[in-house]
Amino acid sequence: MELVQTGMAGTVESSDIMVTLEPRETGGIAISLSSSVMQQFGKQIEQVIRQTLAELGVSHASVDAVDKGALDCTVRARVYAAAYRAASSEAYDWGAM
Repeated sequence: MELVQTGMAGTVESSDIMVTLEPRETGGIAISLSSSVMQQFGKQIEQVIRQTLAELGVSHASVDAVDKGALDCTVRARVYAAAYRAASSEAYDWGAM
């Protein structure tokens, strides 16, 4: 999947995460993560973001994530939504989730 614009999904409400994706030409995936549970789950959240982007075929992107205690399934859903918005695509593959 090729990102062509900035895509955003989620909120900064409790138990949610706001994910903003921006396209990059090179440099892989750069993640900026702030979380209310960073000490306990920061590495797990980052791993879920990277894994979800890899499943979507996104190899270069800037990710800004503001987490408020979201579960892994919520993180995946927000990354999916932000990626499809950034790709300007309406051909969702819900079976991949």
